[in-house]
Amino acid sequence: MSQDSLPAALPPENTGPAPMTPREVVSELDRYIVGQRAAKRAVAIALRNRWRRQQVGEDMRDEITPKNIILIGPTGVGKTEISRRLARLAQAPFVKVEATKFTEVGYVGRDVESLVRDLVEGAIGMVREEERDKVQVRAREAAEERVLDALLLRSAPPEGTAAPEEPGGTRDKIRRKLRAGDLDEREVEIELPEQSPSIEFLAPQGMEEMGVNLKEMFSNLMPKKTSKRKVKIPDALELLTAEEAMRLVDMEKVTREAVRRVETSGIVFIDEIDKIAGRSQGGNVDVSREGVQRDLLPIVEGSTINTKHGPVRTDHVLFIASGAFHVSKPSDLIPEFQGRFPIRVELDALTREDFVRILTEPQNALVKQYEALLRTEGVTLGFADDAVDEIARIAAEVNERNENIGARRLHTVLERLLDDLMFDAPDRRGQSFTVTAEHVRTELEPILESEDLSRFIL
Repeated sequence: MSQDSLPAALPPENTGPAPMTPREVVSELDRYIVGQRAAKRAVAIALRNRWRRQQVGEDMRDEITPKNIILIGPTGVGKTEISRRLARLAQAPFVKVEATKFTEVGYVGRDVESLVRDLVEGAIGMVREEERDKVQVRAREAAEERVLDALLLRSAPPEGTAAPEEPGGTRDKIRRKLRAGDLDEREVEIELPEQSPSIEFLAPQGMEEMGVNLKEMFSNLMPKKTSKRKVKIPDALELLTAEEAMRLVDMEKVTREAVRRVETSGIVFIDEIDKIAGRSQGGNVDVSREGVQRDLLPIVEGSTINTKHGPVRTDHVLFIASGAFHVSKPSDLIPEFQGRFPIRVELDALTREDFVRILTEPQNALVKQYEALLRTEGVTLGFADDAVDEIARIAAEVNERNENIGARRLHTVLERLLDDLMFDAPDRRGQSFTVTAEHVRTELEPILESEDLSRFIL
């Protein structure tokens, strides 16, 4: 078969810019999270697949379902941090929830469908900000005109008297002065809408949406009041620009686009999924935990959820779950729920060497955070290399002897180590302090040697 007779590739359905490649996502996550390459690769591929699905033909697009992921690993190894960073990279509607906040219908707690409503609300906020940016120039111009009206009204002569020559000249001259900042110290009286009083409704379990709708309905029935405020011109321009931008944004269009994004590229991160595993306790299975799984199952499988913004389909929402699974294991989840999470990634427990890297390598490394905090007090803080090694050793040792809480142990150790310096910092302005291995041992070894003290302090 000749090259010319080969079928042409289908043109992409979505002409928007492609998101980051999997390699780029992993590289970006590496800036903040040490190790866990398997987990980073899994979420990077899943993120890219959101875009790939949009490029295939429409007849196949609906058949391609997201491959949901379970991240398995002890606490403090980076599961939640991966989700937080993924939210910023995704440029898509994202919500993080804890499985323990939900309870089976009929019990007291949050309705599982609320996670979809939260996802929609987050998407609306995202799209609204984008639309505001688009109309920012027009909003600024309208705000400028309102400020000019207020300035000219204040300088208008009493009725029946001759108009004196305007001190600022014509409207165009005043506009030039306004833009040049010559009037920044002047005050102007502007009219702004007042915040409507908040009305709260306690809706029955499973009917939270009704409470939200009633609250919105009564808020809309309240008369819209305005109040006059006297502010400096730069503040007036900011306040009026925000008001004009909201007026120019088409909220119906925003809502439609937000719902579309949720349905095509939404991502839900469910943390502590192991806490709803229906494990046996004394011969009895915890029915409420299993009930939460059964309530979540239709949403994860794909269903239509009614929200105040209309029905929302979850067929193509990506779900990423995480859990430590200390007591339970993934096989304790009901089989139907397990089947909806085909990709399982086990995260590695952190070692002493990992702690050294966590303290120094990431862009937001703990050592850099403490140095920046004390710099605000005029104190120069530094850490010797051997001090970092010693901090990592102590954190790893405490994790071995007590509950292993991963990298969170470093926060506890550093807070204890720097307690005196953080307290005295305002009185030590202009001084420098270098943390050495000897200082670390002096401060922490007595606590480490006492098992009771280390359990409660470190």
